[in-house]
Formats: sequence, structure tokens, C-alpha cells
Amino acid sequence: MTDTIGMPFIADLQLARRLESTDAWVSILAAQIHAQLHPDSGAVAEPYAGGHAIFTGVGSPLTQAIAVGMKGPVTESDLEALEAFFEVRGSPVQIELCPLADPSLLKQLSVRGYRLGGFSNMLVRPLTSEPEASPSAGAVTVQECTPADDDLWTRTVALGFADNIVVPEENSSVLKSLFHRPDSSCLLAWVDGHPVGGGALAVHGGVAAFYGASTLPSFRRRGVQRAIIHALLSSAIESGCDVAYTLTSPGSASQRNVERQLFRVAYSRSMMIKDIPV
Repeated sequence: MTDTIGMPFIADLQLARRLESTDAWVSILAAQIHAQLHPDSGAVAEPYAGGHAIFTGVGSPLTQAIAVGMKGPVTESDLEALEAFFEVRGSPVQIELCPLADPSLLKQLSVRGYRLGGFSNMLVRPLTSEPEASPSAGAVTVQECTPADDDLWTRTVALGFADNIVVPEENSSVLKSLFHRPDSSCLLAWVDGHPVGGGALAVHGGVAAFYGASTLPSFRRRGVQRAIIHALLSSAIESGCDVAYTLTSPGSASQRNVERQLFRVAYSRSMMIKDIPV
């Protein structure tokens, strides 16, 4: 197929391997930074079955396995070792299953008591060398953060996701770890001198990973996320990336927003969960 920006778009195994390895790499480095910021957290990332298992705390959104089975068959002993990684840390086993993973992984999951925990969509957009046309976003301005903005960015992005409810501490800790990645560009959107949203970009092997894009509830439907995505796309193109991706909940407002910026669903991932013995 040909995407609406005139570039070939093929969601094949080669592309999936690039996306999944980049997504794992984003979490691996975040776990390493989390361990530096919180030495008692036990945060760690280890390779298993072609992917990586990441732990940044029980209940943390980064505690999961990514890219498992993307490099070839997965054996029973592979999954036993992966499960032990989580169980020894008191966490359920959570595997982000890419539908293009080796079929042996699904076979192993089906006989080892895993349940389906949910879905996420991997949305992708090919990038050209042409600069992005500036959107009409009214009074919204987007600026790159400085190191001193870590608390402000973390709080703004967390509240944008949480709809003004109490933000779990583990979520804020993870966001701060993502902010301190040396390879990331973190952005804040402003309206009339007030921070109203944020987002971030990490670059790996020509792939741009977009994450953390959120808007405070009272400033939605005012072009804030459109302005953030535009700024992230421009930064990705300047960094020489040929493709960008982001993950959203299926059918969510976030998915609609990035689809308006010509992202398309490459595939849907399944969260497979195995509870630890009680």
C-alpha cells in the first residue's frame, strides 16, 4: 500500500523488528536511569528470548517484557527463565505480544496459563526529509525543556494522562526517568504562560519513538496535542529518522489525534499476563 504522504508503507517483519527493538530500548534505558535515581527500587533490564524483561517496580507501567520472539523461536526454557525474572521480584509476568513474533511464542503462552490483559495499537508514520508544515494552533507554543524543567514536565504530562486525579507515584517516577534520558527531547506546550501539555521523543537506529504526549483536560480540543506532535515530527526529521511510531489505546482520542497527523496502525499488540503463585 501507499500512505497518504506518498511513501510505501509495509507492516512486515523487518519493520516490526525495528519498532519492537526500539520500544524495548526506550524502556531499557529508562530502567537504567530509574535505578540511578532510585537505587533501592531494584530497577533492571535483562535479555530474554530475543527481547528484554524490564522491571521498575511492581505495578509500574514499564514493568513488562518487550520484543520477545522477534528474533526467532521461543522455547519452554526461555519462558521459564523469563517468568522467573518477574516472579522473584513479586510481579505478574507481562509480555507485550507482537503479532509478528515467532509463532512458537504464542504456542508456549497458550499452554502456560497466560490470560489476555488488553491491547495497544502500534501507529507508524514514514518520514521524509521535508520540513513539517506548521499547524494552525492558535495561542499554543511548544518549547524544548531544560534540565531544570524535570518536575514541571513530569507533573504536566502525568496530569494530562490522569484527568486531574491523584497520579500514582510509580507513574511519576517512570516519567521522570524518561525525562532524564540523555537521548530524549522533552517538550512542553504553553498557553498564555501556562504549561498545558507535553511530549517526548527518543531516537534509535533511525526510528523516532514518541511518548508522553498528553494535554491537561481543560485545554483539550484547542490544538495542543496537534502542536506537540508537529514539533516532535520536526525534531525527528531533523534527527535523520525515516520512521516514527507511537503507542495508543485502540479507538482512543490519542489514536485519532495521531491519525490526523498521518500515522497509521501497523499492528495491534496484546498484553499477555501470568499471575504469580499465591
